[in-house]
Amino acid sequence: MEDELSPARLLHALSPLSEDLIQQLDENWQQEKKLNSYEFLVKKGQKESYLYFIKSGSIRIFYPDEAKEICVGFGHPGELISSFPSFIKNLPSTFCIQALRKTTLTRISREKFFELLNANYDLEKCWRILLEQALIGRIEREAEMLNGNPEERINRLLERSPHVFQNIPFKYIASYLGMTPETLSRKLNS
Repeated sequence: MEDELSPARLLHALSPLSEDLIQQLDENWQQEKKLNSYEFLVKKGQKESYLYFIKSGSIRIFYPDEAKEICVGFGHPGELISSFPSFIKNLPSTFCIQALRKTTLTRISREKFFELLNANYDLEKCWRILLEQALIGRIEREAEMLNGNPEERINRLLERSPHVFQNIPFKYIASYLGMTPETLSRKLNS
């Protein structure tokens, strides 16, 4: 297996995969996609046909609203990303995924991924672990948004993901934390 970031390496770290399965993943996760800054990976209403692995760059996930966009997450190198409900249900996406700077991804088609998943218990186990981690993360985020004041939300994000403050523009971090950019700036500088 290569030393660089790869989807097979990410999955293998969660639960061991056979060399044969690693090779199959590497062979089927080769299609590269490059995005320029602020280019969309997925737009609202578009069906998600791929599961992506971020090799470089940064991405935001948001709900487009005429009054204001609502940022619900970010993607960084070494992570998987997709309009997940669309990918799973094969329905149009309800949110957008956009590069925040030049971003390189590799992708696997929905059909090929599910074919490999259905044929390999070890891959299915890795997928379950990823889903569990994602669900726990979403539940923790909801609890933070409902129970925390602005300072607590900022501190939790700083503890959990300090790299966000280095790679993501403040206006998107503020949206993610449910506050204005001015409030975020004031709280960070106090």
